[in-house]
Amino acid sequence: MELVLALDLKGGFVVHGMSGRRDQYRPLTWGIPRSAEPLPFVKALSPRSVYIADLDRITGAGSHDRDIRAVAGLVDRCYVDRGCRSPQDYLMGVVNIVGTETGGPDLSLYHGGYLSVDVRDGKTIPSGEDPVSVLSMANRWDFEGCILLDMGSVGTEGGLSGNRLPEIRAAYEGRLLYGGGIAGTGDLDLLDDTGFDGAIVATAVHRGSIPVVYVREGHYARHH
Repeated sequence: MELVLALDLKGGFVVHGMSGRRDQYRPLTWGIPRSAEPLPFVKALSPRSVYIADLDRITGAGSHDRDIRAVAGLVDRCYVDRGCRSPQDYLMGVVNIVGTETGGPDLSLYHGGYLSVDVRDGKTIPSGEDPVSVLSMANRWDFEGCILLDMGSVGTEGGLSGNRLPEIRAAYEGRLLYGGGIAGTGDLDLLDDTGFDGAIVATAVHRGSIPVVYVREGHYARHH
């Protein structure tokens, strides 16, 4: 299972995401790296894959494209959600992510990249649809894979409840990653057992409940 380190960028810094309350995000100064600037931060952790959310661009307040390109040069795979509002927003040289939050009502217009099914309180943002039905529809769209992102759980280390994971996994035929609230290796085992292709982690790595060596290797398997 692929293990991807998440970075939320805001105002030129890596910030600590918490439950999707973006106005309260502050630079992540207590993690393993000594700097919250994107490049030194990534160099200190040296992950194999990263997931970047450009919060300024998602909310229309600015852009971190220069930082994103620099970080992409340091890693094997760089997934980026920069608030795509049309296919013209795709950035060269990264794995573009289209979030349901910003992607617009017709997601069939996009070709390539990943679809992020952004969820809060069990419902897809902004439509309020069941994420399982959105993932089912995504089988007909032209994405390379999907992400189920539980935004309300981001940064909480609240852990996963396994009750809907099999249903979510079964809804989509392609590559499916999970992000939000992953508390430790027990949750990674749960996702691996359910057949997810990857997990997006951050807080649990900074707090030490997922060893940093796993994101440096870029994958997780039970034999660790």
